[in-house]
Amino acid sequence: MPYDEMMAGMQHRLELDGRERLVVSGVEEVERFDEEEIVMSTTAGTLVVGGMNLHIGKLNLDGGELHVDGTIHTLLYEDSTPADRRGGFLRRLLG
Repeated sequence: MPYDEMMAGMQHRLELDGRERLVVSGVEEVERFDEEEIVMSTTAGTLVVGGMNLHIGKLNLDGGELHVDGTIHTLLYEDSTPADRRGGFLRRLLG
């Protein structure tokens, strides 16, 4: 089965344990990360995890699973799609 088809059928799920451990399934790609923010593409859209002392404990892109340890403050889904972001700020502002 091609990778695209396998990822399309994967369910997205979040499991947060006491704001200190997060398990995310349906992860397609980790776009960037540091100790305060992790940005990832999931089957449900772009997810931004914000917090302090964030560490990726486990990353399995074949299985689409990511484990995050640290103090988690926010979980935010970005509304725009990559195609919507093309053209920059002015294009979005002026429509």
